[in-house]
Order: sequence, then C-alpha cells, then structure tokens
Amino acid sequence: MYFELILAVYMGCAGFVAAGLLGSFYQLVTNSPPRFHVRLETLIGTVSSCLMCAFAGPFIIMRNAIRGRRIENRPIAWLVASSTIACMWSVCSGLVMMRFVVGIAQSL
Repeated sequence: MYFELILAVYMGCAGFVAAGLLGSFYQLVTNSPPRFHVRLETLIGTVSSCLMCAFAGPFIIMRNAIRGRRIENRPIAWLVASSTIACMWSVCSGLVMMRFVVGIAQSL
C-alpha cells in the first residue's frame, strides 16, 4: 500500500513540475500568463491550446487560486479545494507523462 502511495505522490510531483515548466515556458514565449482559453482560428492553434490546457492545468489552477486568495481575499476553503483539484490533475498528467517516458525508453 505504501508503494502505491509513494508512486502516486511521485507522479503528482512530476505532473506538477511538468505543468510549471510548460506554463513558465508559455509565459516566457508569449509574454502573457497561461489561461484556460482555446484558440479556434486554426487547427494547429486549437490542438496546441488544448494540449496546453491539459498539461499546464494544475499550474493555471494554482496560480489563479493563490492570486484569488491574495488579491480578492477569497476564503481558505477555496484555496484548499483548488489545491485538491490541482493535485489530482497533476497525478493524472504525471501518469500520462510517465507512461510516455517509459514507452520511449522501452522502444530504444
């Protein structure tokens, strides 16, 4: 049981680090923070913005939750709920990322 818990924590950390790197890279390139916005002008823009939202989602949620707590003075329960959602999302994206990395490693 402890092994599965440690594995889930590891995947959650890996997913959140990947979300942070992707979100920070997006902000570096576009000079605007990432947000949940799907661009529908072109097919490439639509696919890339969907992937961006899917993998940088925990970063966007936590940035908005911390900003809402500081600036808008939202209740602490809002921050806890947002953190829980971001953590579960990080575990899921970490699982996808780990399966992708292991699949690439096995094919080499």
